[in-house]
This record gives sequence, C-alpha cells and structure tokens, in this order.
Amino acid sequence: LKINMKPKKSLGQNFLNDKKILNRIVECGEICEKDFVLEIGPGTGNLTELILSKKPKKLIVVEKDKELSLKLLKKFKNNIEIINNDILDCFDKLKYKERLKVFGNLPYNISTKILISFIRENNFFKKYKKFIFVFQKEVADRIIALENSRNYGRLTILTSWKVDKKKIIDIPPNSFFPKPKVWSSLITLTPKSKIQTINKVKNLEHITNIFFNNRRKMIKKPMRLLFKDYETIANKIKLDLNLRPQNVTQDKFIEICKMYENLN
Repeated sequence: LKINMKPKKSLGQNFLNDKKILNRIVECGEICEKDFVLEIGPGTGNLTELILSKKPKKLIVVEKDKELSLKLLKKFKNNIEIINNDILDCFDKLKYKERLKVFGNLPYNISTKILISFIRENNFFKKYKKFIFVFQKEVADRIIALENSRNYGRLTILTSWKVDKKKIIDIPPNSFFPKPKVWSSLITLTPKSKIQTINKVKNLEHITNIFFNNRRKMIKKPMRLLFKDYETIANKIKLDLNLRPQNVTQDKFIEICKMYENLN
C-alpha cells in the first residue's frame, strides 16, 4: 500500500524518497527491539516503514497533516501510535517509560524551533536517547560549527550545552519531492550524560542573543549590557573583552550565564 499525496507548501512538506539516504538514516538510529522510537513528520511513511522493519518495541509518529495521519493509520494500522498534531504543541504529551530515539526530516521553516524546544526540556537526558535529524544544510552547519568560524553562534552554543553532535552526510535536493532549492544534511545528536548546570535555559538564550546581535563587535559591549561591574566579572572568569562573540568558547558562555544568574 503506497501513500500518494501532493505535498502541501503551507506545511513545508518535502518528502524524502531516496532509498539509500533513508537506509542511512535508519542505520544511524541503531534501533533494537526494546527501543521506543519517535518520528516527527513521517509524511508518506517511507522512513516509517524502514523503522518498523527494525522491530522497535514502540513507534510513535507525530504528523500535523490530518489527511496524511489517516492514510498512515490505514497503511500501518496498530503498528504505530499516531499523534495528529504539531510537534511544537506535543512536548507535554511525550511521556513514555523508555528514553526515545527521535527521527525527523524536519520542515525547514520550524526546524530550529523544534530543536530548541527539545533542548529546553527539563528531563532531557531521562527522556531522550538520540536524535537523528535532517536539517537544511545551512542550519546543520550552524549546529556543528566550531568556535572561531563564521557559522558559530547561538544555535551552536545552545545545542553543545546538552548534546554531542556529528554530521553524517549532505543530501542533494533531488533526494526529495518536491525538490527544495537547497541541500540538506543528516546529523545525529546524542544527549550528554553530564551537563553544566544553569538555572534556566532562557538565561543562556538571552545572553547568547545579546552577544550575537553584535557578532562583528568586541564583547565589551554585550558584557556592559549584562553586568554593571562588567570588568570585574570579566577578570573573575578570565575573559578577554577584546574578543568577538565567535571567539568565546562554549564553556565560557556557560560561565557568563552562571555569573548572570548569581546576580539576578
């Protein structure tokens, strides 16, 4: 039973139908029989089918498109649990007794939003085992960037705080239907078992926002915006105020965040 469906532009649907790439994605998940798997935006079920062939204990799919949800249900019956909703409204519903392996060929327009929503979650390490995501290449490059590089920024820092990341392959536009104008990339994100504690992710978001709003300027300005006594604080954490945001290490941003939380 094949699902034929015209992709909806409004939902940013680009169905991935390259068998070789789909197999590579499933391989990255290393699915075994006790795994609970979550798939975001299964579309016509090409990846769903391959995930099921690995016989996970449970497969949950989140599909916003009502019509597609019904077709997926018809095709896979009770082999999958379908949540017909927007993933961004689902986070409080994802309560399972096992840690989830999460797959997703993410809609370009909300992919960073989805990723940050996962990062914001409190019991992150207790809830998730691994993420296998397809992003627009440009977004993937920002996620995996190293400091001192052009792509290094907020997204790099926020994700590095909680996950180890690895780029697997770049995916050409002709692997999708309809063909997007840009390349994509497959990356894996694995939750770190130990993360540096900060009180609120919101604070790290706020700080990186202030820093990277002026990415070409020296960090003296954002430090002055965040702290009255910015020079003392910079000395305390051995921070050179002549650096630019992309030269500041991820650990240093966490230190700045902790300082900020102590004062607020």
